[in-house]
Amino acid sequence: MKKFFVLIFCALILGSCKTKTAINKPIDSNAELASSKVFYNSILKESTYEGLKINSKVNIENGSFIPTLDATIYLEKDQKVWLNITALFLQMARGIATTDGIKAYEKYNKTYIDSDFSYLNQLLNVNFIDLKSLQNLLIGKTFIPIDENDFKLTRNAENYTLTSIKNQEIKSNGKVSEYAIKMVYNTDFNLESVSLKDASSDDNLEVFYSNWEIVNNIPLPQNVKIIINGKKRSEILLENTKFDFSKMETPYSVPNNYKKTVIR
Repeated sequence: MKKFFVLIFCALILGSCKTKTAINKPIDSNAELASSKVFYNSILKESTYEGLKINSKVNIENGSFIPTLDATIYLEKDQKVWLNITALFLQMARGIATTDGIKAYEKYNKTYIDSDFSYLNQLLNVNFIDLKSLQNLLIGKTFIPIDENDFKLTRNAENYTLTSIKNQEIKSNGKVSEYAIKMVYNTDFNLESVSLKDASSDDNLEVFYSNWEIVNNIPLPQNVKIIINGKKRSEILLENTKFDFSKMETPYSVPNNYKKTVIR
């Protein structure tokens, strides 16, 4: 049962008109930049969508055979993330995340969960994921709290790199965790990779973004790869095949006779 819900919520985390930033001459590898207002303003800029529907192919590697899944993900900015999963044209599961937490049910065992975000944070081996950071993670926006004074910014001809000067303390719901953080952005200020290493364990979360395209003047990644290193290793690849900014209905109700499951 736990493996199935890991599948559902890992899947959550989860127009090609790209414009390139002009580079007049090569920049020394790992040249440190004392400050870059344009850079920080760009990576922390809010996305302008109101509703975003994403059609995705989901592939998961966790040591067990899991067929390719089809997912419809709908983001209503600052309000919800809705998910519907099918396999071989049959609905398998449905879930919804709001500011209050996460709800989901799966049809095979006729079970459901109703939890706060601590469940999702436990799956990802972090402590700071809430609705807003989840939405940003899915569309490749910076989803980690950043203070310019706590990071070293370097640049070469191909990308910018933000590296934490010291382990970063992140406080959420009374819990304090420390992470070594590294984030790489391309010259359009789009995320290429994120690495968070837990200072107190071997847990590590990595997220990779590629094949960026611009839809309705918003840059979006076609590929999102999430790697969770904890007691075991899991990889989740979201291949986003279509983006649609039309609003959609997001029905969610647990069918009769489903049993509530508590995941520990």
